[in-house]
Amino acid sequence: MRLFELPAPRVKICGITSESDALMCADAGADALGFNFYDGSKRYIDPSASLRWIANLEGAADRVAVVVNASPELVNLLWKSECFEMIQFHGDETPSQCESTGVSHWMKAVRARDAAALAYSLEFSAPQVLLDAWSPAGYGGTGEVADWGLIRDFIANSRSRQYVLAGGLTPSNVARAIAEVQPWAVDVAGGVESRPGVKDASLVKAFLSEAKKST
Repeated sequence: MRLFELPAPRVKICGITSESDALMCADAGADALGFNFYDGSKRYIDPSASLRWIANLEGAADRVAVVVNASPELVNLLWKSECFEMIQFHGDETPSQCESTGVSHWMKAVRARDAAALAYSLEFSAPQVLLDAWSPAGYGGTGEVADWGLIRDFIANSRSRQYVLAGGLTPSNVARAIAEVQPWAVDVAGGVESRPGVKDASLVKAFLSEAKKST
């Protein structure tokens, strides 16, 4: 997978809703693309309508299926489709639930509400953990900026995982976030959009340029 072959910081652009946006982001240099299959998200895409064009993206960038408290049937459908290099569990899934899915490459998203929430991430066996901002508004994609200081201190004392920083990242703050937190990768959705689910090419290019400055 590209995410493991490239130097930090890697960039994942999440909330992709169209093939044209996916290709634009990949051509701009994104290392991974996220596709949201949580029907409570404003960036939700229907598997039956999207898997065909997602399959066409093989080799363009790593493809990550994002699910939230999904049924085993949905997780199995997505993984067995062979359209994705990784599944991202972004809800309240427990370690045992994630591990029992049969998915060989997955990561867990944890909302960084406090130190206890961050410590809980260590109970998951996956080597990658996405640390997102906590918000009462929902599971990710809220635009809330994560507590960089809290996450920085946690990462500095816990190098047993590869941490992906998410939450309110934009072209104007991603370089500062990387310098302060030193994550393995960064994840962006709303920070590169003209409206929810529609990526803006100029913002995508600006974000990637700023994020890759420290490569």
